[in-house]
Amino acid sequence: MTTADLGRKHPCRTTTPTPLTGTDAAPGTPSPALTREEVARSPLWILVVISAIANRADSYGDASTWVQLACGAVTVLCGGILVVRNPRGRR
Repeated sequence: MTTADLGRKHPCRTTTPTPLTGTDAAPGTPSPALTREEVARSPLWILVVISAIANRADSYGDASTWVQLACGAVTVLCGGILVVRNPRGRR
């Protein structure tokens, strides 16, 4: 690669890359931050998936009824919380 090649634009890039950090934004512009709702949503989805998988595995295995009920209750509880919290975020 020669010094003449370094000055040319990349042939596949049509726009300037967007900065990834909030420090490159214009002064006075608030940087995007996670809200409490967004932070709480991720663990709830993880619990829903894990408890649903555990409930399915317990159904095929020889797990007691109480284990299946506990996994099902966690799945329904977390799913219900996600449903109830969803419309609040849109208002």
